[in-house]
Amino acid sequence: MANLVILESPAKAKTVKKYLGKGYDVMASMGHVRDLPSSSLGVDPEKNFKPKYINIKRQAKVIKELKERAAKCDAVYLATDPDREGEAIAWHLAHILGLKGDQANRVTFTEITETGIRNGMAAPRGLDMDLVNAQQARRILDRIVGYKISPFLWKKVKSGLSAGRVQSVVVRLIVDREEEIRAFVPEEFWEVEAKLREKSSGKLFTARYWGENGKKRELSSKEETDTLLADMKSEKFTVTEVKKGVRKKNPAPPFITSTLQQDSAAKLGFQTKRTMRVAQELYEGVEIAGMGAVGLITYMRTDSLRISEDARKAGCDYIRSVYGDKYLPATPRVFKAKKGAQDAHEAIRPSTPSLTPDAVKASLTSDQYKLYKLIWERFTASLMASAEYNTVSADLDCAGHTFKASGSTVRFDGFTALYDYEDAGDEKSAALPPLTTESKLTREAVNGIQKFTQPPARYNERSLVKALEENGIGRPSTYAPTIDTVLKRQYVEREGKALKPTALGEVTTGLMKEMFSDIVDVKFTAKMESDLDKVEDGTADWVKTLDRFYGGFSKTLKTAESALDGTRIKVPDEETDEVCELCGRKMVIKTGRFGKFLACPGYPECKNTKNIVAETPGFCPKCGSKIIQRTSKRGRKFFGCAGYPSCRFMTWSEPVEKTCPDCGKTLFKKSVKGDALVCLNEACRSYAPPPVRGTKKTEKE
Repeated sequence: MANLVILESPAKAKTVKKYLGKGYDVMASMGHVRDLPSSSLGVDPEKNFKPKYINIKRQAKVIKELKERAAKCDAVYLATDPDREGEAIAWHLAHILGLKGDQANRVTFTEITETGIRNGMAAPRGLDMDLVNAQQARRILDRIVGYKISPFLWKKVKSGLSAGRVQSVVVRLIVDREEEIRAFVPEEFWEVEAKLREKSSGKLFTARYWGENGKKRELSSKEETDTLLADMKSEKFTVTEVKKGVRKKNPAPPFITSTLQQDSAAKLGFQTKRTMRVAQELYEGVEIAGMGAVGLITYMRTDSLRISEDARKAGCDYIRSVYGDKYLPATPRVFKAKKGAQDAHEAIRPSTPSLTPDAVKASLTSDQYKLYKLIWERFTASLMASAEYNTVSADLDCAGHTFKASGSTVRFDGFTALYDYEDAGDEKSAALPPLTTESKLTREAVNGIQKFTQPPARYNERSLVKALEENGIGRPSTYAPTIDTVLKRQYVEREGKALKPTALGEVTTGLMKEMFSDIVDVKFTAKMESDLDKVEDGTADWVKTLDRFYGGFSKTLKTAESALDGTRIKVPDEETDEVCELCGRKMVIKTGRFGKFLACPGYPECKNTKNIVAETPGFCPKCGSKIIQRTSKRGRKFFGCAGYPSCRFMTWSEPVEKTCPDCGKTLFKKSVKGDALVCLNEACRSYAPPPVRGTKKTEKE
C-alpha cells in the first residue's frame, strides 16, 4: 500500500511524483477544500469568532477521491505550500481526512527539486497552529470588513460594490495621489548650462550653474537668469578645483516577492498578476528536455533574503568558471532582511544555479524564460564583486559664478557584467575630458533653460507595490489579487501603465474616509497587519486580536448607518462632447459588463447608447477605412477596421502615422516595446505577418 502525498496543484504533483517514485501516490487538492459560506457571515463574534467552515461545492469530487485514496494508504503526508495559506489548507485537509493535527504528517518543500523533496519528506512535523490561526484571523477579519461594509455601500452608493481591509486602502492611496496631482501648482525655476570644450583634447562637456561666493543659489525667474547670463557674456571659464575618487556600487540582493513584482514590471512590463502566475509555474515544475519536470525556482512567496550555503557555493562556482575569481568578493556577501521579515523560506533564487536561462530556453514559454532569466541573473549577480567607477568632479568659475561638472568611467564592471539596476538617485554620467586648474576652455554656448516643478506621478503597479511594502499594507503575496480586485470592481482603471481612480472609486473612498476612517487609514491598517503577524509568530492570541478590532468597528458601523439613514450618494457621470442625435443632450460615459460606452443622460426618456470609438492615425491595409481601437472581453487592447463586419481586419499591433515605402499603406508597431515597424498589407513585398497569440513562444491572451 502506497503512502499518499497531497499537494495543491496538479503541475507540482506531477513534478513531485517524478522524484518520489514507487511507493508514493501523489494527488492535488486543487487549492482550498473548505471555506466560510458565501451566503452568510459564517463567523460568530459572540462566541470567540468561531468560524463555520463548509466543504466547497466545486471540490466535492476531489474531496471524495482524496478520502477514498487516503483510506487505502499506510500514511498520508500533507505537502501543501510552505506558507500561512498552505498550512491552513493542510489543516482543512487533516479535518476532512480525519487526521490528527499533532501527527507528524506535514511536510514542506521550499524548492521542487530532488534535494528539496528529499529534505522535506525526511522532516515531517505536526501542523503549525500559529500559522493556521494567522490565516484564520486574516480570513475572518477580511470577511467581517467585507461582509459588513459592502451592504452599506450597496445601499448608499451602488449595488455590487465591495470593501476590503487591504483593497480599500489601495484605492485610497490611488485616490489621494490623484487629489495631489489636481491640487499641484507648478513653480517656475531656471537652470543655466554651459557647453565647454577642453582645448588639448578637443572634447566637449557640460557644466551647470551652482551658485556664487560658496553658496548654492536657485534661479526662479527669467529676469534673474538673464542678469546672470549678462554678467558672464564675455567672461572666460576657468577650472578652480578638480576632485578624483573611486565609487563602488554593490549588487542588489536576490529577489523577495515584492522586489520581484517591481523589477518584473519595470524590466519586463509584466503586471503583478502575470508575474506571480509565471513564478508559480516555475516553482511547481516545467518539462525540461532531457530532464523531465523540474522546479526551476524556490518558493516565490517570501520576504527573506537568506540563501542556503549549497546555493551560494553553486552560484560562486558558476561565477568563477565563467568570469574568474576577481568577480567574486573577498568576503561572501550576506544581505539582511528588513525588520519584521518572515524568515521561514529562502530568497527567490534558481533551484539549480548551474542551470542557466539559455540551457532551458527551448523548453520554456516566452514569459517563463524572461522571468527565469531575471531571477537567475539577479541571484547570480548578488554573489558577485562590486562594480567600481573612477569619478571626477570639477568646480569652474566664470565672473565669480560657480559651475560644476562631473563624470565617471568604469574601473571594474563587477556584477554589472551580468545584471545592472538603477538606484533611485542614479544619474547617467559621461566621462569628462582630462581637466586640471591649468586647462584651457573654450565657451561653445551658455543657455538659460526654463523648467517647472512636476506633480507626483500616478501610481503604476511597480510604484504601488513599493508603496504598499513601505507602508506595511497587506502582504506581498496578496498584492496581485488585490490590484486585480480593485480593477475588476472598477474603482481603478488603467491609463497606459498608470493606475487612475474612477469616479466610483473617488466617491466610494470619500464615503469610506468619512464613515470608516480607520479602515482606509494607512497607519491603522499597517498596525493591524503587524498585529496579525504577531499571531503568526506565536506572540499574540488570534481571538483577542480580532476582538480588539471588532469592538470599535461595530460601533463605527452603527454610527455610519444612523448618520446616512435614507441617504443615497450619486456617482457623477463623465460628460463628453458627443451629442445625442435623438434628443440633443451631451452624452456621458457609463460602464457596463464589457467596459465603457456612451449613454444619453436623459434615460429613461431617451435610451440612446453608443460604443466609444477611439480613432487611430492608421488606415486599414485591406479596405482603406479608418482603424479604431477596440477592447477584448478580457480587457486587452486591439485594433480593427471601422468597416467591421464587412471588413474583418484586426491586429494586436498598434498603427502609426508612418506609411510603408513600398506600398504606401499604414505601418504598425511590431510589439508594445520597441520602435520596429511592420507592414501588414498581404499584397506588399514588405509584408511581415504579426506573431500568433497563445503559442508557446508568445504571451498567452
